[in-house]
Amino acid sequence: MELTDMVESRWEGQTMVIGDRLKELREHKKFSQGEIEKRTGLLRCYISRVENGHTVPSIETLEKLARALEIPMYELFYDGEKPPSLPNLPKRKASDDIAWGSSGKDADFLSRFRRVLSKTKEADKKMLMFMAQKMVGASRVK
Repeated sequence: MELTDMVESRWEGQTMVIGDRLKELREHKKFSQGEIEKRTGLLRCYISRVENGHTVPSIETLEKLARALEIPMYELFYDGEKPPSLPNLPKRKASDDIAWGSSGKDADFLSRFRRVLSKTKEADKKMLMFMAQKMVGASRVK
């Protein structure tokens, strides 16, 4: 069995073959592969390949399968009454904290730029935007 055929559950420290889980859930709901085919638009032979570990489904396909099985997506990876608790992760900085111009000299410069721009004629604003777009496009080409 290849590593790509497995999905690791970080909450329980166990390894699960996603095909086995999908088959277990389908049989628990008493759905045939044909019913899943009708509900998802996926071919029955593809569903069989997933369940037998020959194919690893994409996230989009897993979403379709979860909808067809009438379960929330987390249940594909977790067998419990409610979603697992997430590990304590470090707090992320808010977008305001990491955005350019949110503090210091950059904030002062941005504030002055806004004041000047508010007094600028509409035609001049359009010309500035056009120039900025050309400059960004030129920098992407290099």
